[in-house]
Amino acid sequence: MPFPSLHQALHQLLRQAFRALPISDARRDRWRNRLLERFGGLLPPPPRGHAPEAGTAARIVRPLHRADEPAIGHVPYTRAALPSPLPATLVAFYLPQFHAFAENDAWWGKGFTEWRNVTRALPQFEGHAQPRLPADLGFYDLRNPQVMRDQARLAAEYGIGAFCFYYYWFSGRTLMEDPLRQWLADDGIDLPFCLCWANENWTRRWDGRDGEILIGQQHSAADDLAFIAHVAPYLRDRRALKVDGRPMLLVYRPHLLPDPRATAQRWRQWCRDNGVGELHLAYVQGFERPDPRDIGFDAAIEFPPNMSNPRSLATEQWLINPDFAGDVRDWRELAREAAARPLPGYTLYPGVNPGWDNEPRRPGGGRIFLHASPRGYRDWLHATVHERLAAVPAGRRLVFINAWNEWAEGAVLEPDARLGHAWLDATRQALAPLPTRPAAARPCAVIHAWYPDVFDELLQALQRNGLAWRIVVTTSPERRDEIERIARARGLQAEVHAFANHGRDILPFLHVAGRLLDEGEDLVLKLHTKRSTHRADGEQWRNELVARLLAPDRAAAIAQAFAAEPGLGLVAPEGHVQPLHFYWGANERNVRVLLSRLGIAQPNLEHDTFIAGSMFWARLPALRPLLDGHLQPSQFEAEAGQVDGTLAHAIERVFALAAREAGFRQATAAELLGLSADASAPYAYARRR
Repeated sequence: MPFPSLHQALHQLLRQAFRALPISDARRDRWRNRLLERFGGLLPPPPRGHAPEAGTAARIVRPLHRADEPAIGHVPYTRAALPSPLPATLVAFYLPQFHAFAENDAWWGKGFTEWRNVTRALPQFEGHAQPRLPADLGFYDLRNPQVMRDQARLAAEYGIGAFCFYYYWFSGRTLMEDPLRQWLADDGIDLPFCLCWANENWTRRWDGRDGEILIGQQHSAADDLAFIAHVAPYLRDRRALKVDGRPMLLVYRPHLLPDPRATAQRWRQWCRDNGVGELHLAYVQGFERPDPRDIGFDAAIEFPPNMSNPRSLATEQWLINPDFAGDVRDWRELAREAAARPLPGYTLYPGVNPGWDNEPRRPGGGRIFLHASPRGYRDWLHATVHERLAAVPAGRRLVFINAWNEWAEGAVLEPDARLGHAWLDATRQALAPLPTRPAAARPCAVIHAWYPDVFDELLQALQRNGLAWRIVVTTSPERRDEIERIARARGLQAEVHAFANHGRDILPFLHVAGRLLDEGEDLVLKLHTKRSTHRADGEQWRNELVARLLAPDRAAAIAQAFAAEPGLGLVAPEGHVQPLHFYWGANERNVRVLLSRLGIAQPNLEHDTFIAGSMFWARLPALRPLLDGHLQPSQFEAEAGQVDGTLAHAIERVFALAAREAGFRQATAAELLGLSADASAPYAYARRR
């Protein structure tokens, strides 16, 4: 309909004009908030995605039977040393709502906790990972004191230096304080902490606005003094997080105070008079960004994804719920912009965010930041710690993470069923220097071995070219012993990983490729014991692929080309690079949905190609768009002799597109070696469809 598009265009025009106004960021933020309070209902609805296709059977992205399945890239709990000293103190925001209390019983029903929101969430579009379920810590109840002990231990092991507890004070009445008092009384918990006063109204929509207020704030001078007296035991505690020896106290929205400067002065004087000493006052840049000195505060704290507006991805989604009216944004754009943002002239503690998806709180209308990944979060946090804070004195290098356990908003470091400890592992990795990748002259051969006799042929081919291979083999459990015996007979050390016969060579490759990338490997040669028994020339097909990638006069030269050209991402066997649309067939929808799920641009059918046969050389960072998608094994069809149209076939067509998305180029082996090859010859091993 024309009206929504006109509405959107007018909104964009007004937004651009507003951004062009010659005013400070602080004033712009205040005006924006006032406009949203008064006229928020006039905002245009987000654009819609692709409507569900009636009767389609090509549902390749969402698992249809369970939400607690470990995905590709699931990371178990591990112990590892942290750098000493730590390069920064990581402070994770912590929500203490995971227990029942009287007010929630009255507002939401007996026994309500945040877990009820978490578990009711449903996927709204293909690849939407909902519900997100807890793993090791389970559906915990914060009335159990052991829970917070376990959380503190786990956080410290993975490099979190403190928790920042949200604190809910409403004119002498507190909500959700029991777990914090419990922590205060348990001196055996060593993790430092601070408080963030969530000084906004508590509303039914959990959005900080003033609609449907359940319990409101009544700010006053007397309330300021009552508040600081009430929280003084936290400020005096030996574990209170301190900056320059001063206990830290945060305010979520200082501009909701009648006079934030006066409030700050009252608090400081009370603390001086009552044995607390000097305070380090900070505010959260969730809605506004004034210079903290202008409101009597010492510092500000970034709070992504608030105050950001990356591009919309709504129209790219393939809807499951035809009525979905949520807002879908690109988390990767948020991370890139924030990681490169210079620090201002005042004290600002950077913030990072492992994702955002508040669909559990707003069914059918959530704000969702897609394409967050542990590696992307690791890179953002690493750049923040080691680059943005490089010139900051050691005692003031604080980074705030949003959040430790915002399960209903999709901002979680705690272990989850899908990725395990991946977010915590990424946190620990970010504190250390990134691993140095080995020289590309030392490649890694990744072989999927289904046919043992062909596996032996591939090992012989590896030995003939004289490179110092690291050999990683995937196979089925029933073939593992034989595969290991063949490798020993050849005098080769091979790392053998057994996987169920599922997803052809593609799913096992994704499993090990992600692990190798995290270990610092750079260059891999992907091979498999291809027979193509549905074709009479299947053996010839395999032999041609292997010879063009692994012949003694080729392999070393290809490895050297990767070493010489950092932008080289994929090398394919010449004659096997085919136009994508020649063999579109049953794969088109699968590929398009998969690309949307991975955040890869849709193909240009006139120019894009794929590597037929799925054997190639690859620089592993070139495959990150695919590896960071964390697909789930259940999305791969059961083996039934399919020759086309499966998720594995779709991924075969996405390798080259992923490398392009990551900024790498593709070449053929013949191009690198200066050999001629007829790229226009008809492909002998498949029919164009």
